[in-house]
Amino acid sequence: MIPRQQELTQASRTMKDMVSRRPLRSLRFGLVGLLLPLTLSSTAQTPLRWHAVQAASTDAAAQPAASALPQPLTGAAAAPLAPDFDVRAFEAMAQQLTVGQRVPGMAMAIVHEGRVLSARGYGVTDVAAPQPIDGHTVFRLASLSKAFASTLAGLMVQDGALRWDSKVTQYVPGFQLSDPASSSRVTVADLLSHRVGLQAHNAFDRDIEANAEYYDVARKLAQAPLKCTPGECYAYQNVAFSLVGDVVFAASGTFYEQAVDRRIFKPLGMNDASIGLAGIEASTRWARPHVRSRNGWVSLSPKPTYYRLPPAAGVNASISDLAQWLVAQTGHRPDVLPAPLLATLHAPLIATPGEMRAGWRRERIQSASYGLGWRVFDYAGHQVVFHAGAVQGYRGLVALVPERDLGVALVWNSESPLPSGLLPTILDRAIGLPAQPWVDTPADYDLMLAESPDGRAPAEASGTSSGRATASPE
Repeated sequence: MIPRQQELTQASRTMKDMVSRRPLRSLRFGLVGLLLPLTLSSTAQTPLRWHAVQAASTDAAAQPAASALPQPLTGAAAAPLAPDFDVRAFEAMAQQLTVGQRVPGMAMAIVHEGRVLSARGYGVTDVAAPQPIDGHTVFRLASLSKAFASTLAGLMVQDGALRWDSKVTQYVPGFQLSDPASSSRVTVADLLSHRVGLQAHNAFDRDIEANAEYYDVARKLAQAPLKCTPGECYAYQNVAFSLVGDVVFAASGTFYEQAVDRRIFKPLGMNDASIGLAGIEASTRWARPHVRSRNGWVSLSPKPTYYRLPPAAGVNASISDLAQWLVAQTGHRPDVLPAPLLATLHAPLIATPGEMRAGWRRERIQSASYGLGWRVFDYAGHQVVFHAGAVQGYRGLVALVPERDLGVALVWNSESPLPSGLLPTILDRAIGLPAQPWVDTPADYDLMLAESPDGRAPAEASGTSSGRATASPE
């Protein structure tokens, strides 16, 4: 990676070539109203509701002071958690996953009714030079970053600096698809919901993994075969998704990284969070990525490649940061993320039936969709807002359960599939479903990697690089 200041300077020069500033629209629109014309008839927008509830009594050491929390949204109380929901049992499971280095390390956060019930680390940062993981150890979030991009865009829509139906070419005139008419139709909402119209999932990810620069790869989108008119079909993307960073710069004059820090990290008290390789390496304590070898886990240096796509995969954060992110995403920081914005971000826009292929998803998910930077599942009859993240040596999962006012985040510093089973274990206990041995028999690994809709590693076709990789989960 080039030094940070050189990177910003280079990006600035490139942006001058690619971006033409246009006058900002001053008229404000209701967030949900803006999305309605963009929604497919088969996935009508049904915003989720986060309810106000009585603050639960929990260990004071595990949560911020009640006086420091803004009042939750008004409305009917959320359904209670099932009687056998036991945070200590989940913490014991997380601890057990690190015994004997089944996984080198991990961290877990659980929030309920705006309170942090648990935000702890387990295991070690590096098997070669072990330090204990704690609540402030920083992990790479990979595609969990996408929700930060959609949230930032939503804040700019709220400000009147953007519209969800703003055309990408208005802000990035150099953006081209293989069909000029399609290029002019792609909207900000299309980028954030993977409805650009490309035929291949993860188009040109292999170029990024081969150390290509983002802007060089973004120009290749003009060569990618199209499957549909933009807005009408789904194909998960990282390169195309990251164009939203260019839109942010053109609409605000602020680099994407700086905008996320100012609008999200700082207001939410995400004090360990950063964007980019330099950010994680500058952290006081951070978890190194690990891969398997014949002799067990081996720690590596983080790969710089997907850090070149900050909106898609650039965020680093501790579990304490993610706990505050969950509090905000469950509606308890309306001063930063107001209710209409959350309803818009969490609304299903396009069906994604491929998300019901294997493991706990096959058993529990009855329907799947994508919203704006978030997936939306029907989890055994209960709505769950979800995303996964994966790059070399790191994995992560985040889930929100609106009807229970619950949020869960798991991150770990290895490519093991084992911790993924902890998420459905927690969700089942919260909802009151019969217990399943998810932690002992996780089968979700393939779904955390980039792959074709049929679950097989796709071949390169028509110059479009995509495939099972060390990064970019669906």
